Amino acid sequence: MAASLVGCGAKDGAAGGGKPPPQMPPPSVGVVTVQPRSIALSTELPGRVEALRVAQVRARVNGVVQKRLFTEGSEVKVGQVLFVIDPAPYQATLDAAQAALAKAQANRAMATELAGRYKPLAEAKAISAQEYVNAEGQRLQAEADVAAGQAAVQSAKLNLAYARVTAPIAGRIGRASVTEGALVSAAEATLLATVQQINTVYVNFTQPNSEVLRLRRAMAANQLRKVANGAAEVRVVLDDGSELKRPGKLLFSDLSVDPNSGQVTLRAEVPNAEGLLLPGQYVRGRLSQAELPSAMSVPQQAVTRTAQADTVLVVGADNKPQPRKIKLGAALGSEWIVLEGLQPGERVIAEGFQKMTVPGAPVNPVPWSPPSASRPGGNGVSATAPAASGAAASGTVTPAPSGASAAGNGKTP
Repeated sequence: MAASLVGCGAKDGAAGGGKPPPQMPPPSVGVVTVQPRSIALSTELPGRVEALRVAQVRARVNGVVQKRLFTEGSEVKVGQVLFVIDPAPYQATLDAAQAALAKAQANRAMATELAGRYKPLAEAKAISAQEYVNAEGQRLQAEADVAAGQAAVQSAKLNLAYARVTAPIAGRIGRASVTEGALVSAAEATLLATVQQINTVYVNFTQPNSEVLRLRRAMAANQLRKVANGAAEVRVVLDDGSELKRPGKLLFSDLSVDPNSGQVTLRAEVPNAEGLLLPGQYVRGRLSQAELPSAMSVPQQAVTRTAQADTVLVVGADNKPQPRKIKLGAALGSEWIVLEGLQPGERVIAEGFQKMTVPGAPVNPVPWSPPSASRPGGNGVSATAPAASGAAASGTVTPAPSGASAAGNGKTP
């Protein structure tokens, strides 16, 4: 029995005195090191393009269209002939009016000569006073006939000129509404074509009244970048994300609030020498605001947004992640601008949340960068307007719903 007990004790000692089982290595997580940099803030407004001037070319006389003298979609000049309406009847009317005028002028010459001869005779009592009065009346009537003939000639010339339809403004002409052989009417004012002036265009932005008041206050406080004449500068962003080379100016005149929707329409005047903006096109207007000289940003997926606070996981010197409350500003592409809560040089976890199974356990931090493009940085970076209490301003970026994690894994660290 003693030998058996000794043998069992030896086995137990061998079992208890061996090497401990191996431990799992710390999970690797992607971290970004926050550093201050200069960031230019901006507000983006959705809008639509409108031509600076629009002229509808309509028929001013009746007749059959003989020619169309322009190419659809081309640029036309002021006074350029666009259509020719059959001028034959108006030329005949002009010829008749000129003949009637010549007759009236001949009658006036005869009546004037007769009245001139009767005047001294009437003064000498050689003829009756009534004869002189009749001669003078015929002269005045001849003068009136000449004036009426001149007006008829002028009217006939206008109608003949209207048979050649010209462009009222310079701009780009659209498609023709009629073809050769079509009968047009002045009474119905038949639409022939439309000319739009788009070398400079308007961009109309519809915004809530509160946002317009905020923009006006920012303008009064010199927080908006301005052009040479003191108006707020607007950069137009196209559908592909590119900006027009030349900025426009924001117009605050003639503002009115829609009583049904409470919206206000702002208008920007934008140069369009390249013709990239077309009427009806959807664009975005970017207003440059104040610049943050030393701002820090973190990827949006690193931020957990809840109704109580916005938090990130910061890796300390011991490689242990700790939650940190932060205050967010504007959206900067795929990042958030951090106003408070972080210090330069701190490491924020941006990827690998699903690997952290034990809260507070050490991790292995490795540098992280976006898969498609590097993090934006440097001077001149554009961001949308600052958000109030973590919510994005109108026309900018809408934050994630309360309680949802911006990291994309659906978990709150």
